Amino acid sequence: MRKFITTLLLLAASSAFADEAAQCSANGGSYLSGVVVQGPKFAHGQFRKGVELSHTHLKVQADQDGQLYDVAIDNVFAAGFTPNTKSVPDSLESIHEHNRVSLCGQLYTNGVGIHWVHNNCGEKPSAKHPNGWIKTLSADGSTGPNLEDNTQYCALF
Repeated sequence: MRKFITTLLLLAASSAFADEAAQCSANGGSYLSGVVVQGPKFAHGQFRKGVELSHTHLKVQADQDGQLYDVAIDNVFAAGFTPNTKSVPDSLESIHEHNRVSLCGQLYTNGVGIHWVHNNCGEKPSAKHPNGWIKTLSADGSTGPNLEDNTQYCALF
């Protein structure tokens, strides 16, 4: 019985990952899921209209290919972002090593990484501007909310 229940949970998780990947593709993005192996870490950025476009970085080992990806997260799209603070927003600070995450964004190859893991402020999604996300994944494969869905600062872009 235990083996049967474990198999059902794995099938449900696999189905959830497939749904997430399909949704990401429809949003113009590339999908990754994996385990956080380092982070979160604050990084300064340029200023636009008086607001620093800082980032939070994570290192994630991807399920898809086992590679280590740098995840560059735009802090202005994080829930609880406070302009011009020199720290990781609280919603992103809640991500810890060994957590599993779901990522939708734009891959980059100068180093192996993914960015644009945030909403695109209502614009039509494209490969250059996907409607992305970062979500935590639970053991059963269910996803948490998009931690990069704040639209308060869309006017900066």
